[in-house]
Amino acid sequence: MEFIKLGRRLSMAMRGHKLLKDKNEGLMKEFSTLVRTYKEVRQRVDADLPNRMKLFLLAQITSSSQSISTALEQSKGTLELKIFERSILNIKVPVFEVSLTEDTSYSLMDTPVELDDAIIQLKEFFSSIVKTAELEQSTRLLAKEIEKTRRRVNALEYILIPQLQDSIKFIKSKLDEMERSNISRLMKIKEMLTSNARK
Repeated sequence: MEFIKLGRRLSMAMRGHKLLKDKNEGLMKEFSTLVRTYKEVRQRVDADLPNRMKLFLLAQITSSSQSISTALEQSKGTLELKIFERSILNIKVPVFEVSLTEDTSYSLMDTPVELDDAIIQLKEFFSSIVKTAELEQSTRLLAKEIEKTRRRVNALEYILIPQLQDSIKFIKSKLDEMERSNISRLMKIKEMLTSNARK
């Protein structure tokens, strides 16, 4: 009974191992695509941000810090961030949707052109920053799932399956040994019966 039970467990473990290995391969493909996209977006953001910040520096040089802080305070606008989920091989990853309503109630006459340009460009740039955050979080979640799946695959491949195979081998050898001793016992009994029948 134990031999049959172990055989079933081994076949289930082998099936599970194959499914997990396939899942891990699929995750790795998705992960590499996601990482490539994230890297491109991140490099663009990292390259663009200093250029956009230069306009603020120019505005600071040409205007007083009081008028700049007043203009920034008055140009806040309303930000709405919606978070959705999408599924990548049954792993929920976030999708950020941002909408920014502008509120330019500050006086354009009192502020330098550089500041107006800087505020407009930063508002446009904000969606790129949010996209970078979305891709980064998705990459983290996929990496965590890949690590978890890899640990399961290794546990099955190097611990559970070999243990089950060893147990099955041990039980099979014991059963074979019992069968051989039963056959030799039966042969002795048959020998005794034939010798008794001759007498």
